[in-house]
Amino acid sequence: MGSSQTCRWHEFDSRISFEQSAINIILESAEQAIATRGLFRIVLAGGNTPRNIYRTLCSANAKWPAWHIYFGDERCLPAGHPERNSSMARAEWLDHVAIPLRQIHMISGELGPDKAALNYGLELAGIDKFDLVLLGLGEDGHTASLFPGGAWEHQSPLAAVIPVHDAPKPPAQRVSLSPERLGQASHVVYLVNGMGKREAVMDWRAGVAIPASKIRPPAGVDVFLYLGGEIPAT
Repeated sequence: MGSSQTCRWHEFDSRISFEQSAINIILESAEQAIATRGLFRIVLAGGNTPRNIYRTLCSANAKWPAWHIYFGDERCLPAGHPERNSSMARAEWLDHVAIPLRQIHMISGELGPDKAALNYGLELAGIDKFDLVLLGLGEDGHTASLFPGGAWEHQSPLAAVIPVHDAPKPPAQRVSLSPERLGQASHVVYLVNGMGKREAVMDWRAGVAIPASKIRPPAGVDVFLYLGGEIPAT
């Protein structure tokens, strides 16, 4: 990864255009990867922003059996709990398309942060890089479960998956891919929606070292923005 983050900013004037552009880039990335290597590896974002995107993907004409699904982070809650990121993605999308269950690589958050992080790290060990990583942005600048001031800032850069014990929003116990592992991707796209994200976006564009700025793939990142209005110049 590079020593700094290169961002390409894409601002949308409606939620419909924001979501459709996200869907387009997901499907285009899949088509290209499958044509090249016969499979597509995507890391999903959690939260509410991608919910409708995932729901809309149900009706897409895609080569679902070639898709491999991974998760950028997970909440340490019982298996199937509705607040888990994997539960949302399955309910809205994955359970309604022909992706084999063995190719939906969930984080076993029910085992607790340490064991789940260890297991997922082993699962990712044989994967060189992802084709597409989807990420979100919190009002505090966090992405995945990488929160400002968290212990992850002092982790070895060799760690692929990080146990989180002290998240400032519940549940405190989580598992997250590391900045380095999230950056091992052909394409990284941030999906940022909501007026509450404006300050974090302004900080990011001004060069403040928020957690979202720590994912630094060689090809840079694309940031899709729909914040309900123009972003003040920085």
